Amino acid sequence: MSATEPKSRPPRPFMLSGVSMRDLLASCAAAEAVSTPPRLPDPATVAEPPMEHPKAA
Repeated sequence: MSATEPKSRPPRPFMLSGVSMRDLLASCAAAEAVSTPPRLPDPATVAEPPMEHPKAA
């Protein structure tokens, strides 16, 4: 083995192909947040439109 070749290491159980589980979960959460459309407003919390007052003469 030459000095420029990387030394082989045993595989780590928490890393697959260089991606940690934390990074994988964060990317999944980000993808879900971006791809999910915004929720419709709750009808119970939407305020009624203000009453129109008669215009002064």
